[in-house]
Amino acid sequence: MKRIFLFLATNIAVLVVMSVILSLLGVDKFLTRAGLNLPMLLVFSIVVGFTGSIISLLMSKTMAKWSTGARIIDTPVNSTEVWLVNTVSKLAQRAGIGMPEVAVYEGEPNAFATGAFKDSALVAVSTGLLQGMTKDEVEAVLGHEVAHIANGDMVTMTLIQGVVNTFVVFLSRVVGYFVDSALRRNNDNSGPGIGYMVTVMVCQIVFGIGASMIVAWFSRHREFRADAGSAKLLGGPQPMINALARLGGIPVSGLPESMAAMGINDKPGFMELFSTHPPLEQRIAALRSSSTR
Repeated sequence: MKRIFLFLATNIAVLVVMSVILSLLGVDKFLTRAGLNLPMLLVFSIVVGFTGSIISLLMSKTMAKWSTGARIIDTPVNSTEVWLVNTVSKLAQRAGIGMPEVAVYEGEPNAFATGAFKDSALVAVSTGLLQGMTKDEVEAVLGHEVAHIANGDMVTMTLIQGVVNTFVVFLSRVVGYFVDSALRRNNDNSGPGIGYMVTVMVCQIVFGIGASMIVAWFSRHREFRADAGSAKLLGGPQPMINALARLGGIPVSGLPESMAAMGINDKPGFMELFSTHPPLEQRIAALRSSSTR
């Protein structure tokens, strides 16, 4: 339940905070003083909806390093780090992207890739992953993360989040305007009342939950594409199948809740619609199916 709550909270919090600030600045009064100005509201919704997503994207590498304590490998200090950097370099060349930063962080088996640009991204693996898997399996996981970068998944996720945020902001204010109008006993145009503000906040939370389902669906879809990307980079699906099978038998965690969607796996809870990753069994089945075509 905590994972689900935090996943929703990260998607909704920026909307609520920005809405409160803009309401205090009188923006909502400007939009509703002489009736609901839909064109202006749409522009306002786009600005609010995309601002948080774009800021999150631009800060993604910094936040990832800070929240996991990841150490960038500038100069490898042992044979494992030499192999890790060389492997990422080889996979990046095959994928046609620039060399990502490579990092290691302390934690249970997991890995992630992030960054706003394909040619300056970040790939990080946990010490638990390096210790709990064979090199072939780790290479498959690295291929999965490099495929995420090559597919532009972080940018696409940002665009989808921005679009759904825009609809949340827009629709919540439309509903808020009509509720507030129904509650008024006179025709004054002094601006939105308490009914408007309360309705907007409630609708943003409710609509935000639905928006989170859409974003989670895309996140699950992109995992299948990254698995297939790893298989292509490594010349076949079996290494990725082996890696996923290994992940099914060991604890997979170690990432902060806000970064769970970026990991190699995130075991779904009882509310599967909000899970950022499909079940490992489905991912393995998809890879096996692709190998028989």
